[in-house]
Amino acid sequence: MKILKTQTLRGPNYWSIRRSKLILLRLDLEALAESPSNEIEGFYEGLVEALPSLVEHHCSPGCRGGFLSRVEEGTMMGHILEHVALELQTLAGMPVGFGRTRETSDPGIYQVVFEYQNEQAGRYAARAAFRLCNSIITNGHYSQAELHKDLEDLRTLRADASLGPSSEALVREAEARGIPWTALETRNLIQFGQGKYQKRTQASLTSHSDVLSVELACDKESTKQILANAGIPVPKGAVVYYLSELEDAIADIGGYPLVIKPLDGNHGRGITLDIQSWQEAEAAYDRAKDVSTGVIVEHYYQGRDHRVLVVNHKVIAVAERIPAHVIGNGQDSIEALVEAENRDPRRGEGHDNLLTLIALDRAADELLARQGYQRDSVLAAGEICYLKATANLSTGGVAVDRTDEIHPETLWIAERASRIIGLDVAGIDIVTTDISQPLKAVNGVIVEVNAAPGLRMHVAPSQGVPRNVAAPILDMLFPPGSPQRIPIVAITGTNGKTTTTRLTAHILGQTYDTVGFTTTDGIYIDGNLIEKGDTTGPQSAQVILQDPTVDVAVLETARGGLLRSGLAFQHCDVGVVLNVAADHLGLGDIDTVEQLAQLKGVVAEAIHPSGYAVLNADDELVAAMAYKVDANVAYFSMDPDNPRVRVHTERGGIAAVYEQGYLSILKGDWLMRIEQASRVPLTMGGKAPFMIANALAASLAAFVRGVAIDDIRSALRSFRASTQQTPGRMNLFNLGKYHALVDYAHNPASYAALGSFVANWEGPCIGVVGAPGDRRNEDFLELGVLCGKIFDQVFIKEDDDRRGRAPGEVAELILAGLEQGAALANPTEPAVRPHVVELNETQAINLALDQAPEGSLVVILPEIVSRAIELISARNPLPEGELVEAGLSPRQAAKAVPSGAAATVSGAAATPAKSNKRRAKAAGSKKAKAAATQPQPQEHLNGAAKVHLT
Repeated sequence: MKILKTQTLRGPNYWSIRRSKLILLRLDLEALAESPSNEIEGFYEGLVEALPSLVEHHCSPGCRGGFLSRVEEGTMMGHILEHVALELQTLAGMPVGFGRTRETSDPGIYQVVFEYQNEQAGRYAARAAFRLCNSIITNGHYSQAELHKDLEDLRTLRADASLGPSSEALVREAEARGIPWTALETRNLIQFGQGKYQKRTQASLTSHSDVLSVELACDKESTKQILANAGIPVPKGAVVYYLSELEDAIADIGGYPLVIKPLDGNHGRGITLDIQSWQEAEAAYDRAKDVSTGVIVEHYYQGRDHRVLVVNHKVIAVAERIPAHVIGNGQDSIEALVEAENRDPRRGEGHDNLLTLIALDRAADELLARQGYQRDSVLAAGEICYLKATANLSTGGVAVDRTDEIHPETLWIAERASRIIGLDVAGIDIVTTDISQPLKAVNGVIVEVNAAPGLRMHVAPSQGVPRNVAAPILDMLFPPGSPQRIPIVAITGTNGKTTTTRLTAHILGQTYDTVGFTTTDGIYIDGNLIEKGDTTGPQSAQVILQDPTVDVAVLETARGGLLRSGLAFQHCDVGVVLNVAADHLGLGDIDTVEQLAQLKGVVAEAIHPSGYAVLNADDELVAAMAYKVDANVAYFSMDPDNPRVRVHTERGGIAAVYEQGYLSILKGDWLMRIEQASRVPLTMGGKAPFMIANALAASLAAFVRGVAIDDIRSALRSFRASTQQTPGRMNLFNLGKYHALVDYAHNPASYAALGSFVANWEGPCIGVVGAPGDRRNEDFLELGVLCGKIFDQVFIKEDDDRRGRAPGEVAELILAGLEQGAALANPTEPAVRPHVVELNETQAINLALDQAPEGSLVVILPEIVSRAIELISARNPLPEGELVEAGLSPRQAAKAVPSGAAATVSGAAATPAKSNKRRAKAAGSKKAKAAATQPQPQEHLNGAAKVHLT
């Protein structure tokens, strides 16, 4: 067997909405395709020997040992690999439990899905599980040495990817509150919240931390001076920069004992305590000099080291820090005791574990010598030997919670010190013999005020009560009642996504200050193009969600991004599903339109319970999504008598419908008219039913977000199918004797929708068509049949990127479809082939434009929209006026408007003049025909007409 593909899903996805972190494998079982586990000799025994802990996997039997019973009875290798990958991660300290395995339409090829905590560890677990299963199949066993190496590698990956104890504490609290977070790719920054509501942290530094205060706290001597001037007890000391200054400094502060430490150090580096002689002072000076150019010399105060955590100028937690030490047992050497202590599973390298490993280094040897010991010394039972001079957890120290013991006066002094220095999160180090007594009473002092204090000692003290210190930090960043998320409108469907996204963003721009949106054309913020290209995936969405100026996001969500990575967000506020039709079938193991609907339904299922699912009531697959939605539902429909809409609104629900020529909102038994379709330029004078449907969806999405009807109407009137607002979406160009239309239709459903507009054109209609090469053969044939119904003549071209097809292969299939359609339409007459095959898209477009008869419409369906627009623009198209209200056809408008600069704005309505037979053929169904030819009311109602339905 072999792994064909590995994907990482990071958000709600096809497999699970709630478990967003999944590894997806495409696994080819090859020779094992017909061999369940019970037919592989020795496999069950080898698996149990390698991973006996699999007995805890219940699987479908729902009991302990359930999975192993499945293996013994016979199950396929993809299912086994799923469970092994989960167990390896669990054994490495990353407990996970969700998995799924499904066979694809390709025999012997499976999709294997399993959960991960750390992305790299999850991908490694897939490879390790594959090796383990293969080894047992081949050799009957998997060596414990190899398993040990796998688990060590997984633990290393987990440690390498750790956010650190402070950040992880904040992330856990954010997740408990439902606050979205993102790890940014620089300087270990974490973003909490979205858009303009975001806050950032770096460990316990926050976006509220003042840079002057942080700089002051890093300058230990200046901090001490400003505190002393404010009457706060601090050690007496001096700063020296040369060894020659050290002796005078010692004399000035009254002699020994001393503390010598770097002027701008942290984490206990370079600090030496309880110095009793000049020799020790010289050595301590050298250690401090290795860290900082300046060296602080202070009087050493006897007492225990305490860290007081102050957040937003309130004491939150207090911990006594005890230096790394061992306690004798009368038998083992100090070195052996350290080794035993380091075997504590809580200890590890760096800051990512609850405790840090104790290192026996030069400083430890010196401290041992001062106590009269060596590494091989054996301590008496109960005797304590200190291994580090400082109590930092980063050097192996331990913490004991003392929050409930601090004296009220000391608490007040700590809070005052945080205000004097100006830190929002401060770690104040106090040396005192008794934290429960006033500092003055026991000669206690504040020795340091630290920016970015570690939270580990408070979240997980070695002794005492753990304190949730992340909660007050998040309370400070997001006071109760303040927003953390910007509204997200996610838009999906087979056709119309880009236009609806742009229109929705345009409408929301009437109310919100800065709209960010993503489309197949690019990423836009406040109307400015940030990045050009197909940006409908989660990575592009993150650009919007991470921008600090954006206050609402409108995200086009395509199938590709959903399959590759899942959604970029855990919840959206409005999810719009426009339609589901056959497109891209056979790609990504989505083989049926029902599977495609399940994929698109991820957007609907990810809506926040307080949000709205905006669903197409005319599409059965879309309407059925309502049963899986936890949020409110609002429908849109081209049929005001749609039974589903009727029942929904009778129950008080909200809908948008096309009725009597109006785009209207239904809310309960009230009807609120927004605007006549003929006055909405996007709908091409009300003659493009699919654009009316898009406008209904966008209007409804804005309405449920609280946008007023007047604002929706204003936006609909000012939005046009132009190359500026909707490039490649119904862009109509007036070329004088004929017109050209550029649209991105690329599948049968979008061709049929386009045909409902083309059917109203009074002159000949020519199509320049093609399709991506990764579609199925039957899709090309169907496109050919549709083209024969829509166009009088077809120029067939191919994409530059043929996606694995041979030159001419796609064109031949489309041509065959045209001939099939012609034969079905008129079986008694031989097929006439007026169609032209020109594989080069540029040449095909120019040829069609060169040969366009007077009064015709040349419909161009390009691979590259910008190229098609450039070719048309080179022919100097005339500007279109506001033609709908004048009732002019495009041909009439061409004679009426003056010549000038090229433009592509159109509100033109084609005069219906084709035969009923031709129009019905293009419309494709009675419902489409009725929508396309619905009579328009004679009188326009100014304002939103509100009609009570009886």
